[in-house]
Amino acid sequence: MAALPKAVDAPLGAGGQTVAARTLLIACGALAREIVELIRVNAWDHLTVSCLPAGWHNTPEKIPEGVRGRIRAARGNYDRILVLYGDCGTGGILDRVLAEEGVERIDGPHCYSFFAGAGVFDALAEAEIGTFYLTDYLARHFERLIIEGLGLDRHPELRDLYFGNYRKLVYLAQTEDAELTARAAAAAERLGLAFERHFTGYGELGQFLETRGQEETEGAPWHS
Repeated sequence: MAALPKAVDAPLGAGGQTVAARTLLIACGALAREIVELIRVNAWDHLTVSCLPAGWHNTPEKIPEGVRGRIRAARGNYDRILVLYGDCGTGGILDRVLAEEGVERIDGPHCYSFFAGAGVFDALAEAEIGTFYLTDYLARHFERLIIEGLGLDRHPELRDLYFGNYRKLVYLAQTEDAELTARAAAAAERLGLAFERHFTGYGELGQFLETRGQEETEGAPWHS
């Protein structure tokens, strides 16, 4: 994890009560729906989310400097800044940028890990190394991101090149949604993979926002 930011004094509300610091969340666009929902149901009105394009996962070299740009643009406008990205294929470069900027990110190599929980994800990966993972976001946008994004709609013969070493598709579900489950199962069938579904909820993403996003308050437990 990148270096922690310098602590700030919590602002005072009416009557002198401590209130939560204004916090900017710089996040991957693939997490936008989940973050907005967590903010809504928990009334975390002091949290603001700013997302970078989800498609940057196909060009992870853009992520570190994109995050740096958002950090520098936000300085002075917020009391704290947190980053909701895993390493996401940047090879440690994102963590070096965050250390230079003095900003913290959620722990973990990617969103699969912090949705499932590090221990659960490691166990899944150990049980079958040839596993392809979907989240709610990827199940919802499978056709555009995977089929069209990899050119399989135009060149279906590339399926074995991309997925020949996979054996299983695991859908890490953030919500109880029968339509998304059906989409994920159809995606597995289309790729010729066995299908498993694991309900994760918001996992370590929700825990991180409850703890690191609420440090100046005595807030109620977060809701999913």
